[in-house]
Amino acid sequence: MNTRDIEAFLAVVDTGSIVGAAARLHLTQPGVTRRVQNLEQTLGMDLLDRQSKPLKPTAAGREAYALGRRVVASVEDLKIGLRPDSPPTGEFRVGLTPFLSETAIAAPFDRLRALYPQLTLRVSSGWSKDLISQLEEGRLDAAAIFVPAGMEPSEALSHDNLGTLPALVVAAKSLGLPAKVTLQDIASLPWVLNQDGCGFRRMMRRALEVEHLPFNIAVEVMSPELRLSLVARGLGLGITTGSALESSALKSEIQVLEVDGFDTTFHGWLVHRPPAGRLAKPIACLAETLGKAFYVS
Repeated sequence: MNTRDIEAFLAVVDTGSIVGAAARLHLTQPGVTRRVQNLEQTLGMDLLDRQSKPLKPTAAGREAYALGRRVVASVEDLKIGLRPDSPPTGEFRVGLTPFLSETAIAAPFDRLRALYPQLTLRVSSGWSKDLISQLEEGRLDAAAIFVPAGMEPSEALSHDNLGTLPALVVAAKSLGLPAKVTLQDIASLPWVLNQDGCGFRRMMRRALEVEHLPFNIAVEVMSPELRLSLVARGLGLGITTGSALESSALKSEIQVLEVDGFDTTFHGWLVHRPPAGRLAKPIACLAETLGKAFYVS
């Protein structure tokens, strides 16, 4: 079995097309196709659903993808083990939750690029649950996730404690709300939130349901700054982070609310599959700089 055939298959799954894989690997499209076909013939099964657009792996292909990632990573680990002073190369695939503001992640990634210039960073966004699934499937190398305080990631994953992140409930100052409120005080107001999947949104819904209070969504939007602009205009309450609010041009129009009896604290973890291998130093660097950039306590 040729590792170059495995690399071609991985590139097709990552990019969703033969064209994208060819560009990434600096090969011709027929060359990529031939390598994928070689791998399928060696394994005796179809690895790609060629009727889907973009191309997706079959059930067997998903398993082959996860195992293939480990093979390629092991080959890189072998090279580095024989040349211990060599800097890590190849891809470093990092997943981040939408809560992480662009201003706060700039420093961690700047430092990674400065220390490991031969490493290609591939950053994607998703909810914590989805990022964990991608880690387990071998589609990510590390992920920064948020879970409610008191919870820890699966023992099957290695994890670095990044500290706690207080999420902030915010409202337009024009609404004239007191700085400290109860769930009953805000139950009649709608919300401007991330799309379903957000852990804080789920916690707020659960807290209101326990008190038999309504939970009304006015607007669903992914962009942090757009959410804050809608909150500032009085369309509803919102949820943000301290770094996102501090960097917003609208912060003077927004007030932070303390919701009595409701814990808004999330715990941050940088998780990855053990062993880290060639990515041990980049992962440690990312954990250290993320902790400094985002979290308190």
